[in-house]
Amino acid sequence: MTAVLYRRERELLTFIWQFQERNGYSPTLREMADAMNRRAPSTIHSLIRGLVDKGYVQKVDGNMRTLKILKKEQLGALIGEKMRGMGTTLSLPLMGFIAAGAPLEPHTDPEASLDIASSMISGKRTAYALQVKGNSMIEDGIFDGDFVVVEKTDVCNEGDIVVALVDESLATLKRFYKKDGRIVLMPSNNEMDPIYPTECRIQGVVTGLVRKFAN
Repeated sequence: MTAVLYRRERELLTFIWQFQERNGYSPTLREMADAMNRRAPSTIHSLIRGLVDKGYVQKVDGNMRTLKILKKEQLGALIGEKMRGMGTTLSLPLMGFIAAGAPLEPHTDPEASLDIASSMISGKRTAYALQVKGNSMIEDGIFDGDFVVVEKTDVCNEGDIVVALVDESLATLKRFYKKDGRIVLMPSNNEMDPIYPTECRIQGVVTGLVRKFAN
């Protein structure tokens, strides 16, 4: 029987694999801690021990810098990715839809994935993909039906295109600004109004775009 992966174990394993595919070597404890938004490397030690004990990761020659991912065929169903070596291509979990108009509740499909060029992500954070619904970002070249590549983070810079959780329940795709100490989620469509959320949590920053054309 395959051992259960808890959410943070799954997130760390996904990050390690994406980092290795992007860079050709394993991340440091500090890089893992930064990707997981954890200040203490001891948390990462604990998660790695869990992955080792469950047989998903093997430490090579006792070196924490060198981690070998095991059971790649079984991992696809567990973390929603195609765990295979693809050269300069990665397969990201497709987490559902994101509104580029009014906020929309996203749905998730753990079996879906999207192949991207590894250059679309930094390899410093866990990445995922979302399909865009709506036209509020068309002036940034993001159209209805496009796929955005997102690196998971809860911080961003002024002007970043972000996935934002608005008022604890609705997710939307907008540019992030602050005006007079207040968060403004700005569309890239001059026919639409900005959003001034009462509460806002950043879920990730967009780092790439994939467009699929019909045959």
